[in-house]
Amino acid sequence: MNRNPQYPEPSLHFFCGKMAAGKSTLARELAERVDAVLISEDQWLARLFPESINTFQDYLTCSARLKRILSEHVKDLLRSGVTVVMDFPGNTKSQRAWFKSLAREAGVPHVLHFLDRSNAECLVQLKKRNKERPFGSKVTSPEEFMSVTSYFEAPSVEEGFTLQQH
Repeated sequence: MNRNPQYPEPSLHFFCGKMAAGKSTLARELAERVDAVLISEDQWLARLFPESINTFQDYLTCSARLKRILSEHVKDLLRSGVTVVMDFPGNTKSQRAWFKSLAREAGVPHVLHFLDRSNAECLVQLKKRNKERPFGSKVTSPEEFMSVTSYFEAPSVEEGFTLQQH
């Protein structure tokens, strides 16, 4: 349960940042710091669909399935008083809208953690991640990074999020 004075009530935390910006690292650190349940998309996808994700479209399809599976569970956790840190990308307006609906429907506050990194910074980190291969991650080329990054939309004030920039 929540034992952190910074977030005294249960809340939903999620992330926006380009691939390899440090979202997963921050998610793990935050979950530990605020005594929250961490739900990692990469880990769930790797376990549920181990041989099914070979293209970006495969990822989008499997990610949508996972979100349908987890939506009620996440809301139940939040309603029961547990803070949830979701290591899922919130890199487009539609992705962020899903998180916002979870928090709204559970009746809890949310925090969107925005990791504002340049392409150059992310590419350096991507090279390191490709070498280390944390569980659930896939080797990603610089070209694939640029393709995925073309869909990135930084959060705007109009979206109405409680935003914490990193």
